Amino acid sequence: MTDHTTGQPAAADADENRRQVLYWRLLARLFDPEEQAGLESASLAVVEDIGLPPALLDPQTSVDAVVQRHPELAAEFEGLMVPEPDEDGRDRAAEVRRAALVSKVLLNVFATGSGTVTAGQLARWQSDAGWLERALGCAPGDLRGGRAGRGAGPGVGGGPGGAGGGVSPTGTGAGHPTPDLSTLVPAIGPELGALEADLVKRMHLREVLADPRLAAQLTPSMSLIEQLLRDKNNLSGVALANAKALIRRFVDEVAEVLRTQVEKASVGALDRSLPPKRIFRNLDLDRTIWKNLTNWDPEQERLYVDRLYYRHTARKTTPQRLVVVVDQSGSMVDSMVNCTILASIFAGLPKVDVHLIAYDTQALDLTPWVSDPFETLLRTNLGGGTDGTVAMALAQPKIAEPRNTVVVWISDFYEWRSEPLFESMAAIHRSGAKFIPVGSVTSSGRGSVNPWFRERFKDLGTPVLSGHIRKLVHELKTFLA
Repeated sequence: MTDHTTGQPAAADADENRRQVLYWRLLARLFDPEEQAGLESASLAVVEDIGLPPALLDPQTSVDAVVQRHPELAAEFEGLMVPEPDEDGRDRAAEVRRAALVSKVLLNVFATGSGTVTAGQLARWQSDAGWLERALGCAPGDLRGGRAGRGAGPGVGGGPGGAGGGVSPTGTGAGHPTPDLSTLVPAIGPELGALEADLVKRMHLREVLADPRLAAQLTPSMSLIEQLLRDKNNLSGVALANAKALIRRFVDEVAEVLRTQVEKASVGALDRSLPPKRIFRNLDLDRTIWKNLTNWDPEQERLYVDRLYYRHTARKTTPQRLVVVVDQSGSMVDSMVNCTILASIFAGLPKVDVHLIAYDTQALDLTPWVSDPFETLLRTNLGGGTDGTVAMALAQPKIAEPRNTVVVWISDFYEWRSEPLFESMAAIHRSGAKFIPVGSVTSSGRGSVNPWFRERFKDLGTPVLSGHIRKLVHELKTFLA
């Protein structure tokens, strides 16, 4: 009788203790790289007791390596940290298993150590960060804002740590709904990007790029591309060729995602002032039958057609001009890359005339290369101060027909000469051109804007657009429709 009444609470207490051991061990390893012998041995006993591999406790073993050896765990990592709907009762045994898997992902991502980082270590961290993003119900790369969110595994090549691809599951969430990450884990995306940037800075990048074998282990990311763009003038030979290849890969990946958001942009309203072109492709069969029903011969069961009707397909072709001005100071690298690629995509649309200007304390007209974002980025020089008046001097002459012109200005608006620049921007708005000030157009939505400019743009009726790049795509598509 006693066993029946006390067995269940005892088991629950035991599971709770196991879970606490795993999380205490996680906290200890995050704040102190030295092992705590008691916690390590207790955690090992817990992991083995619940049937999980001891490799989960080894910080030097990547999640990819664990999944390669134990493929059945792949599905458990998917959506692992997505909140479950409230249900009656708790499965405490499942919570212990979940704690072991969560601890593995968090420790591998956030315990980055110190000292020099190798290409293999960076690749392994990027792979583990991709598994953390999967655990949160996102595609690899989505939270960091650097790469296209692809379902394929983030593994890159072989080597120690097992950063090999091929076993990572496709898709995300495994049927779990995508969580509201702004409330679940505020700002985790930018912090992941900051961790990655720190790892890139700790890596001897020039030596890695000079070795084709090591360079092949690198996975393009926003942090890596930023470092390559800053250091490109100091590279030559094999190192420069490998750097260009990485930039090209990254540009192509981001362009693929942005192109899907832009490809359905309207190219103008139907022009009904022109008669429809009388070709079979434009034949309106339903209307033709309807209009000729009076010619139906019931005896012969035939419909005699004395007039054909055609659809209007010609569209108004008033050319639209898109002028994109981008602050290329170091704080705006994410926006610089995204907007350069976005400008090239819009340049490929019919009847859209795209101009691109980059500036810091000097301005550069990149319009001749706007169709090739790779060549455009190679001509930028990240860093330095910001003086938007020099860019304004190049932008103003391009506004020949204000009603058919949109000016997109991407910056954090921390300017040397704020008042003259704002007056010029207000003049563009008053002229009839559409002026869109943009504080950040990243995948993570992180960015700060000078409050002085933010308030004045709001008063002008052109509030600063900040957040995901989809917002800018929507604004441009609306204007170009």
